[in-house]
Amino acid sequence: MELTIDRLTKQYQNKIAVDRISLTLTKGVYGLLGANGAGKTTLMRMMCGILRPTSGEVKFNGIDVNHEDYRDVLGYLPQDFGYYPEFTAMEFLCYMGSLKGLTKPRAKEKSAELLDIVSISNMSNRKIKTFSGGMKQRLGIAQAMLNNPKILILDEPTAGLDPKERVRFRNLISQLGADRIVLLSTHIVSDIEDIAGTILMMKDGQIIHKGSLEEIIKAIDGRVFECIVDSRIAEELTNIYPIINLRQENDKVFLRIVCNNKPSQDAICVKATLEDLYLYYFSEVGENE
Repeated sequence: MELTIDRLTKQYQNKIAVDRISLTLTKGVYGLLGANGAGKTTLMRMMCGILRPTSGEVKFNGIDVNHEDYRDVLGYLPQDFGYYPEFTAMEFLCYMGSLKGLTKPRAKEKSAELLDIVSISNMSNRKIKTFSGGMKQRLGIAQAMLNNPKILILDEPTAGLDPKERVRFRNLISQLGADRIVLLSTHIVSDIEDIAGTILMMKDGQIIHKGSLEEIIKAIDGRVFECIVDSRIAEELTNIYPIINLRQENDKVFLRIVCNNKPSQDAICVKATLEDLYLYYFSEVGENE
C-alpha cells in the first residue's frame, strides 16, 4: 500500500500555494501540521482529485488520482463538511452510500456498522440539525468510511470540538490508521502529537519537516529555555520572544521561551516539544532564521 505524491505544485497567478511537494505515504497516521494559509487544504484537495494541480501527480499503487479506481479507495472529510439538516443520521449515510455505488441493503448495513464505530448509533434516527459539532464530525468520519477506503483524508476534523470530543476523535482516528493511510490536517498541535506516527510540517507551500515526533523536534534542540524573572524583565522578554508558557509564581513570573540564543542569564535549556517547534517556525524567530 503506497500513496505517491510527485513534485505536486499548485499556482494561482502570482501565488504558489503548493510548491513541488514529493512524498511517499504507507499505512499509518500522518499529521499535516501548519498555520492557516500554509497550503494544507490545497494539497489535500489535489490528493483527492478535487483540484487539478499546475504540475505533478498523485498515485496510489500506480493508480492515478483522476482514475475511477482511485476514488474507490478514497475517503474524504473536508474542512466544511456539508450535510442535509432534515435528514436523520441513518438517512444521510444511506443516501451517501447510494452515491458511492452501494446497494440499498448494503448501504443500510454499512451505515449501521459505522454509526456504531463512531459511537452515535443511539442517534441514528435523530435529525442532523439537532447534533452537536462533535456528533456532526463523527458522522462526517462515518460518511468518509462508507466505501472502506484505503486512503482517509481528514481536513481540520477537530476544529470547534470541545476537549472531550477531541480526545474521543483522536482515539477513533488512531484505530482507523491500523490498516489504512490516514492523513490528518490541523493547526492544533495536540491533535496529532500522540497519534501520528509521522508528522509533516508545512509552511509556505512546502514540507519543511517530515518524521516522527522525536526526529523533528531535534531541529530546535538547545533553543527552548525556562526562567523565573521579575515582572519587568518578563515584560521585556515577552516583547522580544515567542512565549510558550507564562505563569505567575508569587512575585515572580515563570516563562518558557523558544529562541535562538539564551534569553536571560539564569535561563535553563530544556527538552523541546512539538508545540515549541510549531511556534518557532510560525513566529518571527522562525521567519528570521
